[in-house]
Amino acid sequence: MTTDRRREGFLTEINEYAAFAEFYDRLTADVDYPARADYFLKLFDRCGVTPGSLLDLACGSGTLSLELSARGADVIGVDGSEDMLALAQDKARRAGRSLLFLHQDMRRLDLYGTVDGAVCALDSLNHLLDTGSLAEIFRRLHLFIAPGGVLLFDVNTPYKHRHILGDNSFVYEEEDFLCVWRNHLIERTCEVEMLLDFFIETPDGRYERLTDRVRERAYSRRTWEQLLEAAGFERLGVFGDGGFDPPVEAEERWVFAARRK
Repeated sequence: MTTDRRREGFLTEINEYAAFAEFYDRLTADVDYPARADYFLKLFDRCGVTPGSLLDLACGSGTLSLELSARGADVIGVDGSEDMLALAQDKARRAGRSLLFLHQDMRRLDLYGTVDGAVCALDSLNHLLDTGSLAEIFRRLHLFIAPGGVLLFDVNTPYKHRHILGDNSFVYEEEDFLCVWRNHLIERTCEVEMLLDFFIETPDGRYERLTDRVRERAYSRRTWEQLLEAAGFERLGVFGDGGFDPPVEAEERWVFAARRK
């Protein structure tokens, strides 16, 4: 017998990762967070900044925040999902680290002061489905990044949405759960709607089904550059994922570096 516990209303511009939060770390086990933290810090260094204070925007379950903190940064993690932040706080407690985690919508970012730099990783900004929302996020980042501070963020490319995610399906099978991940490409806006069904075995041998919907939109490189410029950022470079060279034509993720004017 299968129980379908759907969370209707989950399909919003800011994804709350309701059921997804329970399995997020296991589904992203292939992400090398220590290497990701090292890469961002090297990129900050190439931009002439050594961030003593750092914002991790859309920090999710906090793994990257903890890695950045372990490397000496005073990290503030911000996320729109209470479920994700609960995981992040538990990780920080178990690691014996004191990090500030704030429950905020990215579009309403409100810090107690400025930070030296900010990161927004793993295509978090792709969850914003209109440029007006992105413009507001960059405007608020401009408010809370100190003059001369640097913003780093990565995003999925239109190539990835059309050729990798597209109308494809993926299955993740673990000992205690099964995830069926089905995508639908909306070509006109380069959006991918993702339907994730989790089947979890309960103690009595039945299976409970949790369903989450996630939506992402890929924007052109020029759109990202225009949004940064309009918000008062100077673009320092666009790189292929994990490197310092310009992106190739079939790049799946762009990394942007911009300085707060």
